[in-house]
Amino acid sequence: MPDNEILKLQKEIERLKKSIKRQKYGLVWMNIPEAFEDEVENKLPILKENPKYSINNPDEKPVHLLIEGDNYHTLSCLNYTHKNKVDIIYIDPPYNTGSDGFKYHDKRIQEKFPDGTEVPLDHPFRHSYWLSFIQKRLELSKNLLKDSGVIFISIDINELAQLKLLCDETFGESNLVSLISVKVKDPAGVGQQSFVFDVCEYVLMYCKDRTVFKNKYVELPMDYEEITDFYGSYTKQILDFGKPSFVKKIKRQNVGEIEIYSCKNAKVGSVKKLKFKEYIKNRDKIFADYNPNGGMILAIKDQIPQEGLSYLKYIPTKGRNAGQEVKTYFLNGRIISWLGTVTEFNEGKLLKRTKMINFWNIPNASLYLEGGVDFTNGKKPLKLIKKLLGMFKDTELVIDFFAGSGTTGQAVLELNEEDKGKRQFILATNNEGNILSNVCFPRLKNVMDGHKNEKGLGNSLKSYKTNFVGKNSILTASDSDKVVLAHNAGELLAIAENTLDLVKQNKFYQLFVDKQKMKNTAIYFREELDKFDEFLEVVEKLKNPTAVYVFSWGENEFSDDFDHLSTVNVKTIPLPILEIYKNIYNLGGYDV
Repeated sequence: MPDNEILKLQKEIERLKKSIKRQKYGLVWMNIPEAFEDEVENKLPILKENPKYSINNPDEKPVHLLIEGDNYHTLSCLNYTHKNKVDIIYIDPPYNTGSDGFKYHDKRIQEKFPDGTEVPLDHPFRHSYWLSFIQKRLELSKNLLKDSGVIFISIDINELAQLKLLCDETFGESNLVSLISVKVKDPAGVGQQSFVFDVCEYVLMYCKDRTVFKNKYVELPMDYEEITDFYGSYTKQILDFGKPSFVKKIKRQNVGEIEIYSCKNAKVGSVKKLKFKEYIKNRDKIFADYNPNGGMILAIKDQIPQEGLSYLKYIPTKGRNAGQEVKTYFLNGRIISWLGTVTEFNEGKLLKRTKMINFWNIPNASLYLEGGVDFTNGKKPLKLIKKLLGMFKDTELVIDFFAGSGTTGQAVLELNEEDKGKRQFILATNNEGNILSNVCFPRLKNVMDGHKNEKGLGNSLKSYKTNFVGKNSILTASDSDKVVLAHNAGELLAIAENTLDLVKQNKFYQLFVDKQKMKNTAIYFREELDKFDEFLEVVEKLKNPTAVYVFSWGENEFSDDFDHLSTVNVKTIPLPILEIYKNIYNLGGYDV
């Protein structure tokens, strides 16, 4: 073959290689610029306290955050305050059904549609609008997660396929944990329609880094209420036919004797001493679940271990495990060994895991008046959110930036009460349709302070609102913009340190403490040093660990002034805040 032909082929191969590199499998759509308020396009975002929606209870329980504003602006601020700090994110974004009220603020036609563009089913940019909207928020939320963190996203069939591909691109396909199918409604009008009824919604579950996440994932099966709901009729059938395979008295660890029965096709008449007929009439007193070794486990609910790890053990007289000790493990009153292999623990450490099925039967949330607020439109089932968050027992921080009616907040409060946890939530929502003022906040207040015959769970709430300062965008911020940012960053810094109570303030410095007064945040926000010596004296009197922020045009300019204080960690403002914001611009969130 002539040399020139070989050269042509080599060039063609190189061209094809480059072409392959440019082409990748994934989601392609028209990314349409989103119009933000003039403030955020020409100023710098901050958070300012809004006492109107705050709750203060004199207890040692967590202080939670409620932030009002566009969730993109909120996420921008949280990228400074909570980068790599969040354990769990749960969101319930608009489903883009064509009738759920989703609007997109298309920057190209903002003058014609200042309140946003309606997105019906036949809109030519229907999916492009939705993907442009959700992509920016998912990218910012990923920055918030710890390496061991996880995000749950509720969705229905309208955007499920698109969201799955978008999340594969954002979080990495290998970090998909599961797609959970959630039965949330029953078919209506059976016999009157010819199509298949859609009774499910879905929860996409992604971790940030599977190599880290797998070490914290503790899987739990459905709890007894869902087992009873889902298998209720089948349980009744099992009790009504056949005869018991075995009935054996067994022991519960560190508690004493308890009767538990593993039955196959148990006949009511043959086990009169169990009073099955009375149990059937009062089904709420029965605990029924599947035994991993076959058959059913039946017990009386108030005899099931309610706290911590314990197990029930017995020796079956018949069957493949006859003569062998069988253990059924419980964690906080839930069977955790009814699927697959028995879960083994050693001194509280998980050695083997059961596997969680990804189909859940959750009652429709509209049937329940949770938190004493009459709101059913789009409300997520409290039971669903508690189940998702309850997978992880070491959670410290949960964020929901589509907070809606506040279900995630109530779920955190109830889980903390049940397992004595210290989870903190951050909820972000706008006040469109007065959902924050009329639904979300009243619901949280009812749960914390109590309402009607319901006892309050305590906890406190700090409320903030997104705001904007300066005269230029992040990329063109002037020295005067940096000064005004430093002057107004107090709440932002206090949130970053989780020291939310302002106890001292003047024109030069601020002092914040946490609820238990165990740590402090001291901020000298002026470029003039007129009161710096006074500020230093205030910091020297603080005994607890203190984060000290000092206005500086450079780095570490004032570290030497605090070297003699072992409990002080010195940081500068405002440049680190601006650097975080610039990174957000690089994600493509703004059209600059």
